[in-house]
Amino acid sequence: MKNFLKDLFAGQSYDDTNFFLVAGPCVVESEELVMEVADSVGVSCKNLGIPYIFKASYRKANRTSSQSFSGIGDEKALALVKKAGDKYKLPTTSDIHAHEEAAIAAKYVDILQIPAFLCRQTDLLIAAGETGKIVNVKKGQFLSGPAMKFAVEKIKKTGNEKIILTERGTTFGYQDLVVDYRNIPWMQELDTPVVMDVTHSLQQPNQATGITGGNPQLISTIAKAAIAAGADGLFIETHPNPSKALSDGATMLKLNLLEGLLEQLVELRKAVSKFGK
Repeated sequence: MKNFLKDLFAGQSYDDTNFFLVAGPCVVESEELVMEVADSVGVSCKNLGIPYIFKASYRKANRTSSQSFSGIGDEKALALVKKAGDKYKLPTTSDIHAHEEAAIAAKYVDILQIPAFLCRQTDLLIAAGETGKIVNVKKGQFLSGPAMKFAVEKIKKTGNEKIILTERGTTFGYQDLVVDYRNIPWMQELDTPVVMDVTHSLQQPNQATGITGGNPQLISTIAKAAIAAGADGLFIETHPNPSKALSDGATMLKLNLLEGLLEQLVELRKAVSKFGK
């Protein structure tokens, strides 16, 4: 595990040979939701020795429809993410969408996440790097894993080498994504930890209804394949009641199903570790 991740997880009791987990609801809907998910996932991860990063978007800036829910207010939502991190002693992350947001979000979270659609935005990557925070860049659905070297180079030019890369599927036609697992070892060659975004890779975007669809029944399949391919971490959005979620309900894992899946993944990771990556 990279030193910056060891520092990040220093306050947690974990097995550093395990994968780490980035998980939470798609977006901050309420304080009740944020606290419920952070608490539940935190307990499961502690029991299983999984390093855990709490995730929730403070604003959804790229919703398909202009009428879709986007957030409760930026600083109000960021303050709730920080509150959850402080209360449950967890590192936190949220995504940023413009270069001027980097310094603002950096006051509240430990990791700045760059959305896949924005992974080539030079000013955004530089602004994130200049905060000194860990920067997690999601690979664009339109890019190969090796092409992410340019995003890495932009951040490193700021003197910041605390970089994570996340695979989240590749565009397949107009309304589907596929996962090319070659991207996991290819991006690891860039000397960065690589995360598999399990839930977003199962999206079915660009639906005529204006609501993104998904295949949550395949979350277990994608997660297990990612661990088998040697992913350093997993990204899973989860919600107590996905059907009532205000964003990405079609792809989130129901909260009460997460621990059972994590138990299986921990055992799989042990088996895979015997043979190396």
